[in-house]
Amino acid sequence: MFELKQIYKIAGVVLISLSSITLTYGQSEGNLSKENTLSVMRKAADYMANVVSFKGGYLHDYAEDFSEQYGEVPARKTQIWVQSGTPQMGDTFLNLYKVTGDKVYLEYAKKVADALIYGQHPLGGWHYFIDFDQGGLKEWYRTVASRFIRGYEEFRYYYGNCTFDDNVTQGATAFLLHLYKATLDPAYLVPLKKAMNFILMAQYPNGGWPQRYPLRYDYAHDGFDDYTSNYTLNDDAMNNTINVLIEAYEELGNEEYLEAARRGGDFFIIAQGPEQLPAWSEQYDMNIQPDWARTHEPPAFGTRQTAHTLEMLMKLYLFTGDKRYLRPVPATLKWMESSKLKVLEDGVYEMARYYDPKTNLPVDYVILDGKSSEGYITYRYFANDKKPFSGRTQNVNFATLKSDFERCSKIQPGEEKDWYKRLYKKQETISKPDNNALLQLLSSRNENGIWIENVSVQDVRLTMLKDENRKEIRGISVKTFMNNMGKFMRYIQSTK
Repeated sequence: MFELKQIYKIAGVVLISLSSITLTYGQSEGNLSKENTLSVMRKAADYMANVVSFKGGYLHDYAEDFSEQYGEVPARKTQIWVQSGTPQMGDTFLNLYKVTGDKVYLEYAKKVADALIYGQHPLGGWHYFIDFDQGGLKEWYRTVASRFIRGYEEFRYYYGNCTFDDNVTQGATAFLLHLYKATLDPAYLVPLKKAMNFILMAQYPNGGWPQRYPLRYDYAHDGFDDYTSNYTLNDDAMNNTINVLIEAYEELGNEEYLEAARRGGDFFIIAQGPEQLPAWSEQYDMNIQPDWARTHEPPAFGTRQTAHTLEMLMKLYLFTGDKRYLRPVPATLKWMESSKLKVLEDGVYEMARYYDPKTNLPVDYVILDGKSSEGYITYRYFANDKKPFSGRTQNVNFATLKSDFERCSKIQPGEEKDWYKRLYKKQETISKPDNNALLQLLSSRNENGIWIENVSVQDVRLTMLKDENRKEIRGISVKTFMNNMGKFMRYIQSTK
């Protein structure tokens, strides 16, 4: 290792003006072998765990010099992100431990768990992020998180509760389940059961879940009610919840988890739209009617979430053997066929993102102004009978949905669980990554053994001025790290 550092220093002096330090350094360690790859993986993981992380947790992106850091929005240095960040890094470290046997990775996974447990709500769930400096949170919300022209409205106001949005509470819970399964350490069973009890506690009697819990109603604005207590399917909130309930039932055997998962499926059945529009909305009011959420999410039936709901209903059928979960499927498939905008390759349908509940016409919108209070933009939604449709569209793999349903329809009673295991528990085929691609990963690291790239992040200076509010920084992407570790793990597995 001393020799390599010396090579890097020499090369750095000569080539710094050519911006070739990363390539030169990587080439010096660039032989593709199991031993070297294990060393490369460990060096990258050590840097992420010991330098990049904050108290064991992670954000999404960091500037190379750590002058800026980002979750879904610009973040404080004292924050870690539960949404698409910290739990996924925990699972990555846990998988690295399983593949390599190196116990250091297990220790890194435990640090992730410690961070999540620290930020767990007293009732058991999680917010989008954890801030280890609560004193500065109010000012951050006022000056940073609330400064977006549209979207990201979930960061306008801090409720102090937990969210099922974007797999936040579910992802953290699933990671604790995976860590407990790997270690059988009761230190992780206690917060895991607390998280599972939170999921049970938050479920409405009819089987649905709100977006956030404990329920709050204190942020109505611009003529919109506070939507966070609505029944929420958007961004797979209920699907992700049912998935973790099923997994926890399989691992822990608690019948309450299975019952809650089944009742989640029952909610899908009662929430399906009427005969002429048998789809699902992204969110519902307490009368189970499509309702507003954020200002760009109208009370309409959503194509993306409808497709995902069909997938979950078929999964529930296979897991439980209860054919009730198949009953809504044929009508929805028929509606998709009649409501598609066009057929793309391989049986993919292009459909409108939303359909009007009253007319079944595609929904379009126009921006009326950008002067609404607190930076909210106002939209006007309308049913669009013009062809070709010019609004937001969504591609749906209709051919796959139809074939999956046809397969379910032919399964004989008693065979459902075998099909469930075949489809959802199958051993992943380990395909060796392309050698050239792996060599490129080896040669594109910097002196710390990680990957520096152009990362697209939010530019807070522009968020109140226009929609296109992105900028690029040179930095570290947590997602890239996880993807690259996945490729290296497949290589190691293929050499066994």
